[in-house]
Amino acid sequence: MCEYCGCQSLASIDELTREHDEVVRLISHLRPARQDGDVARMARTAREITIVLGPHTQVEEHGLFPAMAVDFPEQIAALEAEHRRIEAVLAEAADGATPSDPTWPDRLIEAMALLRDHILKEQDGVFPAALANLGTEEWEAVERVRAQAGGALSRPAA
Repeated sequence: MCEYCGCQSLASIDELTREHDEVVRLISHLRPARQDGDVARMARTAREITIVLGPHTQVEEHGLFPAMAVDFPEQIAALEAEHRRIEAVLAEAADGATPSDPTWPDRLIEAMALLRDHILKEQDGVFPAALANLGTEEWEAVERVRAQAGGALSRPAA
């Protein structure tokens, strides 16, 4: 998605982008499960998405977003609000639970549509803007957060 600006040449952005790609791949499993009426499979997929998003969101909200909020406070606040909306729906499937609320499958599909749009905002807006606006000190702070948060995906071989 974001190859045009070169921001993926930074390890921090590359890892965030790979996590986005994995989340989009996982989201693609939800509609077939919904069509089959397999709420348990939807819940398992929601938990897989949560595993990827946990450290990903920490890196964004404790590393990347604070530096970006200086110049883009409203945009960053809106992205963080979207994180909370998405997390709330995903959390209903936490701890191995299959949500019994009959509205949950449709709410999950809606939340994942929001997440796909959210990913585009980050990859086409935040990441290129970060490349243009952040200095070495800010990128080092992002890397420190990543080191603490870890990641759900293994890093590619060098």
